[in-house]
Amino acid sequence: MTIRWQWCGIDDLSARQLYKLLAARSAVFVIEQNCVYQDMDGLDLDAVHLIGWSGPEVACCLRLLAPGAKYPEASIGRVLTTALARGSGAGREMLSLAVNRLDQDYPAHATRIGAQAYLQKFYGDFGFRTVSDIYMEDGIPHVEMLRPASASSQACVD
Repeated sequence: MTIRWQWCGIDDLSARQLYKLLAARSAVFVIEQNCVYQDMDGLDLDAVHLIGWSGPEVACCLRLLAPGAKYPEASIGRVLTTALARGSGAGREMLSLAVNRLDQDYPAHATRIGAQAYLQKFYGDFGFRTVSDIYMEDGIPHVEMLRPASASSQACVD
């Protein structure tokens, strides 16, 4: 599967692209996971979005939030791979791109995520460590995970 990666702000998306992004999030989080929740939480407006496109369709996506937007640390959220791309490695590639971007943009900041509990190993492969007990969010077991600031910034600290 060929993925075309797009980094963008919400204002950079056409109406059609925004519709496809929100439809993909609804398909995965609301329909597949049977979870009624408020997806449009205001954080998308200032986030940087990474969308993996397979032709005109969303294959995977996530959003990055600056330190202080949701947590004191930077964060990654709304991470998903659509049925179209599952098993292709697109999700791993996407998370790798996101971690690299955060290391570039916020090298002195750790990254905190609220992860679905069953994905702890996946996120652990990218340096995230579980820092909370399991808690329920929207009826789904979650954990908070933290990835330390990039090694290059830590080397400069006395």
